[in-house]
Amino acid sequence: MLERIRVMLMKEFIELKRDPWAIFRLVAPLVIQLLIYGYAATFTVNHVATAVLDLDHSQASRALVSHFTATKRFDVVDNVESQDQLNRDIDTGQAVAGIIIHAGFAKDFANGQTAPLEVVVDGTNSNTALIALGYVSQIVTLFEEDEASPPAGGGSAAAPGAVSVSLQERPWFNAGLDDRWFFIPGVIGTLALMQVVSLTAFAVVREREMGTLEQIMVSPISRVEFILGKTVPFLLIGFGDVALVTGLGCTWFHVPFVGNPLVLLLGSALFLLASIGLGLLLSTASRTQQQAFALNFFLVNPLFILSGFAFPIAAMPAVLQWFTLINPLRYFLVILRAVFLKGVGFAVLWPDFLALFLLAAVMLGVSVLRFDKSLD
Repeated sequence: MLERIRVMLMKEFIELKRDPWAIFRLVAPLVIQLLIYGYAATFTVNHVATAVLDLDHSQASRALVSHFTATKRFDVVDNVESQDQLNRDIDTGQAVAGIIIHAGFAKDFANGQTAPLEVVVDGTNSNTALIALGYVSQIVTLFEEDEASPPAGGGSAAAPGAVSVSLQERPWFNAGLDDRWFFIPGVIGTLALMQVVSLTAFAVVREREMGTLEQIMVSPISRVEFILGKTVPFLLIGFGDVALVTGLGCTWFHVPFVGNPLVLLLGSALFLLASIGLGLLLSTASRTQQQAFALNFFLVNPLFILSGFAFPIAAMPAVLQWFTLINPLRYFLVILRAVFLKGVGFAVLWPDFLALFLLAAVMLGVSVLRFDKSLD
């Protein structure tokens, strides 16, 4: 069995070697798209998941928090009781921003003194961090104006500007809020998905279209061996894509890599297996390469949009958020950005690894069964 699989692998690599343009198509699009995303791509967000640590527990602090929630710009996902809990929310990705209202906030504010307000932002998503900080400044200004306005029943109030809130901004994991630190890890998953899905689908369909599929199936090679022989090369190519874009991102764009390479390796393996399953699924629904191209375009674009690469999942309608749960790219992007910038490991990322494992198992299983049926 191993010998027959080795023969199939050699066949695929010999075909690749005989087609220099194929090698060019494997490398050039990756480099070009990486440069485009790295230099040109930029996006904005609408919702920011926020954890609140209120150490003052006063009417003024609650009023300030209500100003944040009333704008619909911030979604308070957790009211924590300690700094450690707030840190854990940001480390695990449950919150993107943290608002810390220190004790004595109401007293300082009432006395016209500077009332400190600390805002912690997860800098792995630099766009969200920048937008969040801009919203914070606007909301604090509005809070000062509202609190300085005369009361409804008459009387005097502090003049605008008599009191102020001092913001202490602390972007985490991306102190310079560099867009490229956010986009480059995402490009790794996006390009790997496009390459592996299209290569897997086209390779199998090309065999069927040229009439060689039937010749292979009447040979001593079993169907399982044929599937392994056709997909393992693309798994290796996928690892090469990940390594290439990771190397370029770290050396050319100076994106830091602070995590464990083994965590990235395992996440990449699970993601590539799920991508191969998608490619096999496309091959069972296609009879020609034109059909495979159309289906590939129809499938990959929605996966990209629903991955959280560019558009925050929290800002999507609830129905679309449910669809993102079956998108392997969504979980791989979380792993990529967390490993690159946060340096976290399996203890934090195990839900994403589990989701990728289940998706890979289901997609490969369904695809192999449909592929086996399509040969009958």
